Amino acid sequence: MEKTLVKAPFRADHVGSLLRSESIKKAKRDFQEGSITAEQLREVENQEIKRIVDKQIEVGLQSVTDGEFRRSWWHLDFMWGLDGVEKAATEVGLAFQGIETRKETARVTGKIDFSTHPFLEDYKYLKSLVPEGVIARQTLPSAVQFLYEITKPHNIEYTKKHYPNKEDLYNDIVHAYKKAFNAFYEAGCRNIQMDEVVWAVLCDKNYRENAAKEEIDLDVLAKEYVELNNRILVDKPEDLIVTTHVCRGNYRSTWHYSGGYDPVSEELFRNENVDAYYLEFDSERAGGFEPLQYLSGDKQVVLGLVTSKSPELENEEAVIARIKEAAQYVPLDRLCLSPQCGFSSTEEGNELTEEDQWKKLELIKKISEKVWGE
Repeated sequence: MEKTLVKAPFRADHVGSLLRSESIKKAKRDFQEGSITAEQLREVENQEIKRIVDKQIEVGLQSVTDGEFRRSWWHLDFMWGLDGVEKAATEVGLAFQGIETRKETARVTGKIDFSTHPFLEDYKYLKSLVPEGVIARQTLPSAVQFLYEITKPHNIEYTKKHYPNKEDLYNDIVHAYKKAFNAFYEAGCRNIQMDEVVWAVLCDKNYRENAAKEEIDLDVLAKEYVELNNRILVDKPEDLIVTTHVCRGNYRSTWHYSGGYDPVSEELFRNENVDAYYLEFDSERAGGFEPLQYLSGDKQVVLGLVTSKSPELENEEAVIARIKEAAQYVPLDRLCLSPQCGFSSTEEGNELTEEDQWKKLELIKKISEKVWGE
């Protein structure tokens, strides 16, 4: 039997978001139409969050989330809560495979900072539901993801208006994120997960070809990104576990980016100062396990071998075989298992039922007990 894990990530894990229940969806519609108050909406959210926290614990998960039930997006809601940032409309949504997202973004309106944030009260409620021995996890878009959003073509002019100097922009992002991490820590949080699509962007063949035409050095960019995240993690409390999740896009069961981790593996896996990586490995688009050879120190990898995009249940033995394959590059006692992404990165959710979702998580727990004995 491998050593038992007593801190996140755990052998059987998940990425954070869960399918929104019908009562949550109805309450949000009612609130938007003005038929219920914000307080009434929050009460429905509270009840549903308690239900899914209890269910996560029943399944056997040791690190639980609120399912991101109060959010519309996995990333934008957090950005909108920062000082100097506003919710804004775009002319077009992001094009996924055969589908387009809602037309929303985060735009800079002034000096970026973190003074307070709605997510803090949300976290305190989550933590109040969690019994001893179970960790309440906070998921956030990383600083790099925030930088990526506010420097997109439709946002860059607004960002440059307030930050003509790149160094000042980076400094304020770091300052705001360090304050955010400290605020969650003071609220009792000991496990923060940084969510990032940026690394998948840098791995995408089409993106890399276009960057080459524009003479953009993506190796230099990768170093800048790692340095930005690392500056936030300097002097973090020793008992605050910080992980990162790399996503290739997850919107209504579709995807956006494709390509293995090879182009960024050395920089990301060797040099980023996180405790663990949640990595997608549920399809051929994710490539092989070879890039894991660059993992430094005693970092862990949570293998996303179970897809959250479709209801079909994976073959138990096939998943176990892939875990053993990954163990050729990372010792088995530093590996864990999870879905490749959340089940509902946006409020729309993926194309499966809540029952399918729990069956997936139950399968992950069953496999973890077989492989690691826990």
